[in-house]
Amino acid sequence: MPRIQHRVYIDRAPATVFAVTNDIDRWTELFDAYLYSEVLTREDGGRFTRLTFRLKNREGFDWRSWRILDHQALVSISEREDPLYPFAFMHLRWTYEPSGTGTLMTWTQDFELDPAYPVATDEMVKRMDEHGHHNQARLKAYLESR
Repeated sequence: MPRIQHRVYIDRAPATVFAVTNDIDRWTELFDAYLYSEVLTREDGGRFTRLTFRLKNREGFDWRSWRILDHQALVSISEREDPLYPFAFMHLRWTYEPSGTGTLMTWTQDFELDPAYPVATDEMVKRMDEHGHHNQARLKAYLESR
Protein backbone atom coordinates (compact mmCIF):
# COMPACT_ATOMS: atom_id res chain seq x y z
CA MET A 1 0.00 0.00 0.00
CA PRO A 2 1.50 3.34 -1.01
CA ARG A 3 1.87 5.97 1.69
CA ILE A 4 2.67 9.61 1.10
CA GLN A 5 3.49 11.87 4.02
CA HIS A 6 4.16 15.61 4.03
CA ARG A 7 5.13 17.88 6.93
CA VAL A 8 5.35 21.63 7.07
CA TYR A 9 5.94 24.10 9.87
CA ILE A 10 3.45 26.98 9.95
CA ASP A 11 4.08 29.91 12.27
CA ARG A 12 0.50 30.05 13.55
CA ALA A 13 -1.24 28.42 16.51
CA PRO A 14 -2.34 24.79 15.99
CA ALA A 15 -6.02 25.57 16.63
CA THR A 16 -5.93 28.27 13.94
CA VAL A 17 -4.21 26.05 11.38
CA PHE A 18 -6.67 23.23 12.16
CA ALA A 19 -9.71 25.50 11.82
CA VAL A 20 -8.61 27.13 8.57
CA THR A 21 -7.35 24.01 6.77
CA ASN A 22 -10.50 22.04 7.65
CA ASP A 23 -12.90 24.79 6.51
CA ILE A 24 -14.00 22.93 3.39
CA ASP A 25 -16.25 25.75 2.22
CA ARG A 26 -13.05 27.80 1.75
CA TRP A 27 -11.05 25.13 -0.10
CA THR A 28 -11.46 26.83 -3.49
CA GLU A 29 -9.63 29.79 -1.93
CA LEU A 30 -7.04 27.72 -0.03
CA PHE A 31 -6.21 25.10 -2.68
CA ASP A 32 -5.76 26.06 -6.32
CA ALA A 33 -6.71 22.53 -7.47
CA TYR A 34 -10.43 22.85 -6.60
CA LEU A 35 -13.11 24.60 -8.64
CA TYR A 36 -15.86 23.64 -6.23
CA SER A 37 -16.20 22.59 -2.59
CA GLU A 38 -19.40 22.10 -0.64
CA VAL A 39 -20.22 20.67 2.76
CA LEU A 40 -23.27 18.42 2.26
CA THR A 41 -23.84 17.39 5.89
CA ARG A 42 -22.38 18.51 9.19
CA GLU A 43 -22.89 16.77 12.52
CA ASP A 44 -21.38 18.55 15.51
CA GLY A 45 -20.94 16.48 18.64
CA GLY A 46 -18.80 18.55 20.98
CA ARG A 47 -15.29 17.18 20.58
CA PHE A 48 -16.02 15.69 17.14
CA THR A 49 -17.51 16.97 13.92
CA ARG A 50 -18.47 14.68 11.05
CA LEU A 51 -18.68 16.18 7.56
CA THR A 52 -19.76 14.84 4.21
CA PHE A 53 -18.60 17.01 1.34
CA ARG A 54 -18.22 17.21 -2.42
CA LEU A 55 -15.18 18.47 -4.32
CA LYS A 56 -14.56 19.19 -7.99
CA ASN A 57 -11.03 19.62 -9.31
CA ARG A 58 -9.75 21.69 -12.22
CA GLU A 59 -9.71 18.61 -14.47
CA GLY A 60 -13.49 18.39 -14.03
CA PHE A 61 -13.61 15.31 -11.78
CA ASP A 62 -15.81 15.43 -8.72
CA TRP A 63 -16.29 13.11 -5.74
CA ARG A 64 -17.83 12.85 -2.29
CA SER A 65 -15.84 12.22 0.87
CA TRP A 66 -16.37 12.17 4.61
CA ARG A 67 -14.19 13.74 7.28
CA ILE A 68 -14.13 13.51 11.06
CA LEU A 69 -12.57 16.40 12.96
CA ASP A 70 -11.27 15.83 16.48
CA HIS A 71 -11.23 19.37 17.90
CA GLN A 72 -9.42 18.30 21.09
CA ALA A 73 -6.57 16.22 19.60
CA LEU A 74 -6.45 18.41 16.46
CA VAL A 75 -6.64 15.44 14.11
CA SER A 76 -8.65 15.09 10.93
CA ILE A 77 -9.35 11.78 9.22
CA SER A 78 -10.99 11.45 5.82
CA GLU A 79 -11.96 8.90 3.26
CA ARG A 80 -13.03 9.24 -0.33
CA GLU A 81 -16.46 7.64 -0.88
CA ASP A 82 -17.97 8.07 -4.32
CA PRO A 83 -16.68 7.65 -6.85
CA LEU A 84 -13.56 5.93 -5.57
CA TYR A 85 -11.98 5.72 -9.05
CA PRO A 86 -9.09 6.18 -9.78
CA PHE A 87 -8.54 4.68 -6.32
CA ALA A 88 -9.56 1.38 -4.79
CA PHE A 89 -9.40 3.35 -1.53
CA MET A 90 -8.04 6.67 -0.27
CA HIS A 91 -7.52 7.37 3.45
CA LEU A 92 -6.15 10.64 4.80
CA ARG A 93 -4.98 11.72 8.24
CA TRP A 94 -4.00 15.30 9.04
CA THR A 95 -2.37 16.13 12.38
CA TYR A 96 -1.51 19.49 13.95
CA GLU A 97 1.19 19.47 16.64
CA PRO A 98 2.49 22.45 18.62
CA SER A 99 6.06 23.23 17.61
CA GLY A 100 7.88 26.30 18.89
CA THR A 101 5.58 29.25 18.29
CA GLY A 102 3.61 27.44 15.59
CA THR A 103 2.35 24.17 14.20
CA LEU A 104 3.85 21.10 12.60
CA MET A 105 1.14 20.03 10.15
CA THR A 106 1.46 16.46 8.86
CA TRP A 107 -0.62 14.93 6.08
CA THR A 108 -0.60 11.17 5.57
CA GLN A 109 -2.27 9.53 2.58
CA ASP A 110 -2.68 5.76 2.33
CA PHE A 111 -4.21 4.50 -0.91
CA GLU A 112 -4.43 1.84 -3.57
CA LEU A 113 -5.11 2.60 -7.20
CA ASP A 114 -7.92 0.88 -9.03
CA PRO A 115 -6.34 -1.87 -11.17
CA ALA A 116 -8.08 -0.42 -14.25
CA TYR A 117 -6.43 3.00 -13.80
CA PRO A 118 -3.92 3.43 -16.65
CA VAL A 119 -1.23 5.25 -14.61
CA ALA A 120 1.49 3.30 -12.77
CA THR A 121 1.49 3.54 -8.99
CA ASP A 122 4.99 5.07 -8.86
CA GLU A 123 3.93 7.80 -11.30
CA MET A 124 0.81 8.53 -9.26
CA VAL A 125 2.88 8.68 -6.06
CA LYS A 126 5.18 11.20 -7.75
CA ARG A 127 2.23 13.37 -8.86
CA MET A 128 0.55 13.23 -5.46
CA ASP A 129 3.83 13.98 -3.68
CA GLU A 130 4.38 17.10 -5.79
CA HIS A 131 0.77 18.13 -5.28
CA GLY A 132 1.03 17.72 -1.50
CA HIS A 133 4.22 19.78 -1.21
CA HIS A 134 2.67 22.50 -3.38
CA ASN A 135 -0.50 22.62 -1.28
CA GLN A 136 1.33 22.75 2.04
CA ALA A 137 3.59 25.55 0.80
CA ARG A 138 0.52 27.44 -0.41
CA LEU A 139 -1.24 27.01 2.96
CA LYS A 140 1.90 28.06 4.84
CA ALA A 141 2.16 31.28 2.80
CA TYR A 142 -1.56 31.96 3.18
CA LEU A 143 -1.68 31.42 6.95
CA GLU A 144 1.57 33.22 7.75
CA SER A 145 0.56 36.28 5.69
CA ARG A 146 -2.48 36.91 7.91
